Amino acid sequence: MNYSGPERRSGQRVPGRFIVSYRVLEEADNADISQTKNISMGGMLLTTNRAFEPGTSLALEIRLPFDPHPIMLIGKVIESRVITKDLIYDTRLMFLAVDENHRKVMNETITHYSKKG
Repeated sequence: MNYSGPERRSGQRVPGRFIVSYRVLEEADNADISQTKNISMGGMLLTTNRAFEPGTSLALEIRLPFDPHPIMLIGKVIESRVITKDLIYDTRLMFLAVDENHRKVMNETITHYSKKG
């Protein structure tokens, strides 16, 4: 199913499979690991093992190729769409807070992968 509504993304989104550790912000020790499907300066799409309500805040750690350390940030769930019930969900996130150093690494990554496509 293709989305035919208005484009709401503010930044270029590039495909890329990067390792992400995620957990609900309020849950201290309930992290899971997944991969991104695509990423932009403003958000990302990742596969999760459960649905999240829109507005849920997730603590994220993303490993990007241009930094040996994971980038830590907060994302807000825009949508969780079922792919395989009780197993796989496509979850769209909007980033809430990204510090300047992490923003530079993300920009480097997005620029690099946009040239590959």
